[in-house]
Amino acid sequence: MKKLTTVALFLFILVLAACSSENEETIANEEELANDETTNEEVSEITIEGVNGEVPLDGPAKKVVVLEWTYAENLLALGMQPAGMADIEGYGDYVNIEPQLDDTVVDVGGRQEPNLEAIASIEPDLIIGVSFRHDAMLDQLESIAPTVIFNPYPEDESINLYEEMEMTFNEMAKAVGKEAEATQVLADLEAQYEEAQAKIEAGNLETNDVILTLAYSGPQAPEIRVFTPNSMASIILEKIGLTNIHEPDQFEIFGSSTFNVEGLVKYEDANYLYTVPDTDNIYENQLKGNKVWENLTFVAEDRLYDLGADTWLYGGPLSAGTLVDQITATLVNE
Repeated sequence: MKKLTTVALFLFILVLAACSSENEETIANEEELANDETTNEEVSEITIEGVNGEVPLDGPAKKVVVLEWTYAENLLALGMQPAGMADIEGYGDYVNIEPQLDDTVVDVGGRQEPNLEAIASIEPDLIIGVSFRHDAMLDQLESIAPTVIFNPYPEDESINLYEEMEMTFNEMAKAVGKEAEATQVLADLEAQYEEAQAKIEAGNLETNDVILTLAYSGPQAPEIRVFTPNSMASIILEKIGLTNIHEPDQFEIFGSSTFNVEGLVKYEDANYLYTVPDTDNIYENQLKGNKVWENLTFVAEDRLYDLGADTWLYGGPLSAGTLVDQITATLVNE
């Protein structure tokens, strides 16, 4: 009887130990799971930065409203359609890229004065604005959703406009959880530059010196916007083996200087790359028969290169790639 009691006590101790071990294991598993959930929460939290400071997001933004064309283009480059954007009609008139916007994108009014009710109805995760248009309405935008503001035109020479484009593109990619896609887009663009440079070298141009211009009718005479070395378009020229010889007298925040025809004389030995609207072609209208214009060397030697009215000299990586194709086709194949 005593022996049976001893055995029963021994078995009871074993069962108690087993239960204690299971409880400890359960507690450990629960703690590990809690730690994993905390880690996942930390990973899902994103902080992006614009000129309005750091903007926290609970996770990658899925519904993004963009109030400037470049930011719509950036989303498209990342394989994502904006949930809403400003001035869709104007975008279609100027921005010449693939892929295009689809029918799901909601128009939220003008870029300068977007419709706040239309934005709110989308219930966006993120709103992206531009400093020179939307600083004054930041509080209203933030009352709808987290808002980041970028400035495509830095006010000093610490960063050029191409670097700003890349920085903003990468920040947007971070906001929507597509950083790997952004890296690939920029790598593909660099490869495109190398390919274009090889084609231009093989083209044996008389000179690789160029100026790049956008012309339009001014109040009293034709005005010609000549792009400066800090502009995005000019840096693209350099990346494909061309040399922009325009040297501005002062820092131009928007990346271009404005000239009349007489101001072009000092650049007449360069190739003249230009874009002009079909509806305001100063070369066929105001400058036809103009003695100063027709005596310029690049005019007399027919080194005028029309990039086409649909050439967009601003934007993001997709516009950069389109510009490269247009320049290469015009210089080499024309």
